[in-house]
Amino acid sequence: MNSSAGLGMVRRLLLLVTLMLAGIQPARADDIAAAGRGVVRIVTIAVVGDEVVGFGHGSGFAVAPNRVVTNAHVVELAARYPDNVVIGVVPSEGQKSFQGRLIAFDPDRDLALIEFSGVRLPPLTLFTGPLQEGEPMVALGYPGNVDLATAQSAAAYITPQSPVRSQGNFAGRRTLIGTSVLLHTASIARGNSGGPLLDRCGRVLGVNSAITRAEEGDSSFGFAIAGSELTAFLREAQQDIATVNVECVSIEERLAQDRSAAEQAAEERAARERAEAERTAAARAEAIAQARAQNEAARENYMAAAALLLVLGALAVGGAGLLLSRGRSREALWVAIGGVVLMLGAVALFFSRPSFDESTIEAIPEPAESTAAAAIVAGRMLCTLVPERSRVTVSSTNDVPLEVTAEGCVNGRTQYAEANGSWERILVPSEEQTVSVLTFDAATRTYTNTRYLLSAEQMSRARELRSQVELKQCSADQDARAQLATRQQAIRAALPEVFNEKLVYRCDPAVAAAE
Repeated sequence: MNSSAGLGMVRRLLLLVTLMLAGIQPARADDIAAAGRGVVRIVTIAVVGDEVVGFGHGSGFAVAPNRVVTNAHVVELAARYPDNVVIGVVPSEGQKSFQGRLIAFDPDRDLALIEFSGVRLPPLTLFTGPLQEGEPMVALGYPGNVDLATAQSAAAYITPQSPVRSQGNFAGRRTLIGTSVLLHTASIARGNSGGPLLDRCGRVLGVNSAITRAEEGDSSFGFAIAGSELTAFLREAQQDIATVNVECVSIEERLAQDRSAAEQAAEERAARERAEAERTAAARAEAIAQARAQNEAARENYMAAAALLLVLGALAVGGAGLLLSRGRSREALWVAIGGVVLMLGAVALFFSRPSFDESTIEAIPEPAESTAAAAIVAGRMLCTLVPERSRVTVSSTNDVPLEVTAEGCVNGRTQYAEANGSWERILVPSEEQTVSVLTFDAATRTYTNTRYLLSAEQMSRARELRSQVELKQCSADQDARAQLATRQQAIRAALPEVFNEKLVYRCDPAVAAAE
């Protein structure tokens, strides 16, 4: 083992120990494997009559579901002798290879575009942001020296298999025969020609095309046609390619940031709960003080009234005695009865004076949700990406228009199901190799698109589970939404533990956003 390899192993062990000490599982989304599903082997077979007179191969990658880019020198014979040279496109997955057709050829840039049919490949995305010296890079392709060591027959060259990956670093920009190229240290060989050079998030940086000669112990370097040259070539060929310029964030960094954000949110929630408890306690104390004051005032009023009735009753009894002494017994009887009634009323008032019980005092209730907040849930919104909360690898970061009803109908056509206080829908497309978990949290006005870039086998399983989803349109039926939630749980259980992308958006009312 050389010193650099040993140092690399030590670093990996240190990283593993650090993650274990931090309580972090070293799981990660394999963005390179996801990109590799769009990488192909390009085979050229020269035929004269019924006899094969020439054979060559290289690598390529999808820029559209039915189109791949490779080097011009890989398919040069097909450009020269289109009637005698067959181009084969061999995907990294599946059981078959497919015949391709050359539709654009640029020998100056050493780029070619091939079209085929019979299968749809997941296109790769081009990174258009800045590159830093020493940045990690990964080459994918089918190096010929590996094929020579492992291929047992010519059939091995047209049998789908995953591409070989090798890692290196960015060593600078150069110009090679008038073409802008990236110099890198990822190991490539003949056969890698036309394959992608990727960043650690699986975005295309360039197209591998050549290597330096390593004589007498010289280090070997690879040349990759720069992304700017690829963009210009595809523009002239009238072929679009997905682009992204967001800096690559590793899945470990994203998960750590999510944990930190979750901990911060928990602390903020605890602080809000403490503040709410204090507010409730203060409101209760104030309510108790007010109730006590009102009780004391009422007791004093009862006692004053009782005293007054007692005095009036005593005066009445005294008056009755006076009337009796004057021989007016009938009047004395009625006055005496009235006096007794007044004194009994005094006694009743005294003993019925209100008591005070703190347990009967309740805190002030929470205010009802405002009409404006309710309108947000059912209104039109424009959702803008929050980069510091997102992990973007290959997706567009454009704003997302969103309209959500109180029943979870989104944009008038897609029904979401209730999930942990939010609205959720899992989308499993028929053509793409991506599953998206879409979530809208009305309380925080947050829209999240968590994307999983899956293999053909994983997509087949996800589509099988999707076929069991019966709710295909918006519905106010709670039972139907509950069934949708159950079906989606089955799909989620079949997904990998770790996502590839997480796009987090902040949603604001569309009118306010337009202003």
